Amino acid sequence: MASEFAGLNLDRPLIMGIINVTPDSFSDGGEAFVGDDAIKRGRVLIEQGADILDIGGESTRPGAAAVSQDEEKARIEPVVRALADTGVVVSIDTRHASVMEAAINAGASIVNDVTALQGDPRSLDVVAGAGVSLVLMHMQGEPQTMQSNPQYGDVVGEVRNYLKARVMACEAAGMDRRQIAIDPGIGFGKTTEHNLLLIKHLAEFTQLGCPVMLGVSRKSFIARLSADEPPKQRLAGSLAAGLAGLASGATILRVHDVAETRQAVSVWQAITTAG
Repeated sequence: MASEFAGLNLDRPLIMGIINVTPDSFSDGGEAFVGDDAIKRGRVLIEQGADILDIGGESTRPGAAAVSQDEEKARIEPVVRALADTGVVVSIDTRHASVMEAAINAGASIVNDVTALQGDPRSLDVVAGAGVSLVLMHMQGEPQTMQSNPQYGDVVGEVRNYLKARVMACEAAGMDRRQIAIDPGIGFGKTTEHNLLLIKHLAEFTQLGCPVMLGVSRKSFIARLSADEPPKQRLAGSLAAGLAGLASGATILRVHDVAETRQAVSVWQAITTAG
């Protein structure tokens, strides 16, 4: 297993704070849609304990409509530049090569792609050529339709094998495996049962030798297991799922609620390393 990712030491779990520069993300759409608001949110998340800021200009929630690449670039570029200029580790959440290029030029050091660099034929060359770090995520289908009827014979094995193949493709393009993290894609073409199995069996993903990122924050499966709460009332479930993921082998948590997650992770880690 790699000892660091994107220059950050993996001797403790890392927290990636979410900044959606969008009007329509499932949980916080519109809250940081104006660039100045997004920059302010980023600074707050760093103060709260975020190790990485993940900036996205296109919602990939189930049923989300696509936006033009020009619009996506216009949304993210000033935010990435302003936050990267402060020395923060910035990730760009996009599936479009031109947006990756714009963000990297503005200072992003991680590309986080829900299509695992398969959504745009230029993406693999762009990331490999830039030498930045990468998060490869699994998604079955497209955001517009991915939750209509997801099917797997063996969800853990199929997602793991897909990510293994994508890691190998990146290595063949010249990337170092130590630059790559993997994400099983909770909620991206998965039922509640699929999500639970993936979280429970994350140890099988650690065998690929890459850090495992887990994004469970405020996702709908939490509400389906509880009392159908709206996204902002899913903090307790998000923390429970995140800590279960850490116990199973996750090393990076992608979250909306950074301060609360940092506290929970600090206590969890102190207990697990005591004695």
